[in-house]
Amino acid sequence: MENYSANYSQLVMPDHINTVGTLFGGQMLSWMDIAAAKASFRFLKGTNAWGAVTRAIDKVEFQEPVYDGEWVNFIAKVIETGNTSLKIRVDAYAENHLSDKRLACTATITMVSVKKDHRDNFVKCVHGKSI
Repeated sequence: MENYSANYSQLVMPDHINTVGTLFGGQMLSWMDIAAAKASFRFLKGTNAWGAVTRAIDKVEFQEPVYDGEWVNFIAKVIETGNTSLKIRVDAYAENHLSDKRLACTATITMVSVKKDHRDNFVKCVHGKSI
């Protein structure tokens, strides 16, 4: 069984901070979606799919606050597949220069594989892979 995963990192900057001094939750979700997209890209290599789009973001749990100047490191792993879809677990770990990494957020993201049709529109497609 092949392990389809991806790592991705972001530095939290002042414009990512909300009014209570922590990372804005929507920014975290955006970054997690990018990490899931990277894992789906790796999974779909060698198929007729052009890429994948987000279908759902489920089971989001914000576990620890993240602050300005911290790094957020994402680990995204394909955990389940369907005919056109794939589920990806994304774990986000925050760290700074004074402490070890800590699990800040987790989510399960469902992506759907797409390709261009004869009119150059993106449509859902069967990817033909499993884990």
